[in-house]
Amino acid sequence: MSSSRRGGGVSRRCECRGPDGKLLGKACPELAKRTHGSPFVRQELPPGKREDGSEQRRIFRRVGYATVKDAQADLDKLRAVLDLVSDDPDGAERVAQLLQQVARDRTPIPDAAEVKRKLSVGVELDGKMTVGEWLDRWAAAKKTRDNTTNGYRSHIRVHLKPRIGHHRLDRVTAGHLVEMFDAIADANEVIQAENQARREQVERCKAGRPGRPSDENRARLEVERAKLAAMPPFRRITGPTTRQRIRATLRAALNTAITRQLITHNCAEHLEMDAAKRPKALLWTPDRVEHWRRSGEKPSPVMVWTPDQLGVFFDQAEGHRLFALYWLIAMRGPRRGEAIGLNWPDIDLDRAQLTYVTELVQDGWDVVETAPKTDDSAATIGLGPATVEVLREHQARQLAEQRAAGKTWADTGKVFTTELGEWLHPEYVSDEFQRLYEAAGLPPINLRDLRHVAATLIHAGGGDLHAIKEVLRHSTITLTSDTYTSLLPEVDREIAAKSEGLVPRARKPVQDVAAGEVAE
Repeated sequence: MSSSRRGGGVSRRCECRGPDGKLLGKACPELAKRTHGSPFVRQELPPGKREDGSEQRRIFRRVGYATVKDAQADLDKLRAVLDLVSDDPDGAERVAQLLQQVARDRTPIPDAAEVKRKLSVGVELDGKMTVGEWLDRWAAAKKTRDNTTNGYRSHIRVHLKPRIGHHRLDRVTAGHLVEMFDAIADANEVIQAENQARREQVERCKAGRPGRPSDENRARLEVERAKLAAMPPFRRITGPTTRQRIRATLRAALNTAITRQLITHNCAEHLEMDAAKRPKALLWTPDRVEHWRRSGEKPSPVMVWTPDQLGVFFDQAEGHRLFALYWLIAMRGPRRGEAIGLNWPDIDLDRAQLTYVTELVQDGWDVVETAPKTDDSAATIGLGPATVEVLREHQARQLAEQRAAGKTWADTGKVFTTELGEWLHPEYVSDEFQRLYEAAGLPPINLRDLRHVAATLIHAGGGDLHAIKEVLRHSTITLTSDTYTSLLPEVDREIAAKSEGLVPRARKPVQDVAAGEVAE
């Protein structure tokens, strides 16, 4: 009936109690009967450590089984769990704590396979891991690019942990996520209201007429500026695109949790959210330029120069040591990091082609070299004859700078460098671009918007959407058509005229009638 191998076994134990409710123990008059009592499981656990370093015995006990067979089954499960950590001191401690908790709470003994899975992942064995704890573990194990991982960590730190991090990982639901995004939307309204109040307060803090303010106005301004100092600073709202990225971060983390068999369902997978619309690129037409000069407002977050405006920029930038960089982005559309990450061996000027192999990106303020953003980004594209000539002139300039620098030259092998051959900082490249177009009196665009300019020029030169997709190396043609193309007005009119000419008519065209001819 009993077993004693490995420091434990199954036996019978009397559970009889006296009138005071206490166990009778050896005073029970029925002890002499062999069938008295109920099956009882006792099992030695890995010993613990006292504060003085000595060992402390830990024993699992459970009584009240209906049959010896039930008790033996639990004992076998206990021993299967303990066998998992026979040669692992750290695992043995975790398992011992788990089984002590199981004994105290009278919960079922866990299956060895489940415990083994959790041991391999390094998560809590009691199943009480929170969403926040899992997100931290998941982010720490990510092998993505540094700036991508930093984006994940930002979503976790700012939004996910504060709002749903306290929920148990296996109990978080779509309802919790709806509450989180509703709270973000409410916070956006507060931020917008506070930003507007701060703008109005800034206006009240202005001195008004030029010149030295009067004593009365000076006193008023001091009061208004004190109010401004007490107000929250300007903050950005969490827009639709960022909310979609937050959801994507959570979805990826929960998918990994499913792979590790910690959960069975991803509540972020089919969550309904407002779609984040990509801003449509618009041309800086004369009317839009005039509106911008009057109001200071951009018609769209993404604006594109016309060829004439791009020519004005090139006239201003010619002679600048980064002229070739800006030319390349405008004509062939590399991303900023891809352009400044180009190496001379990756460019074949004789064959008029280049290959994207590395890029330089920001990690915080530091610059790191990484592989291209995606597999599609690592591609070879062709170069036009004017671009080849611009790059040859740039190469000659760089060789002259290298001779002038002498031993201080840093041989990085990059196409675009500082005067000493060192890596360019991405922000410096953007700052110089802004300084140049402002000096030329051009309407504002971001450096990344030169990719849109490149798309527009390729289209105007006869390239279709597939050609633009290949040059800009997009993952889908939908991205190309929705975001990166802006028809030039003259191209649009030419297409319209050709379309009209495809329809045969019995009478003469309108322009012939206007010229004085009689329509048939």
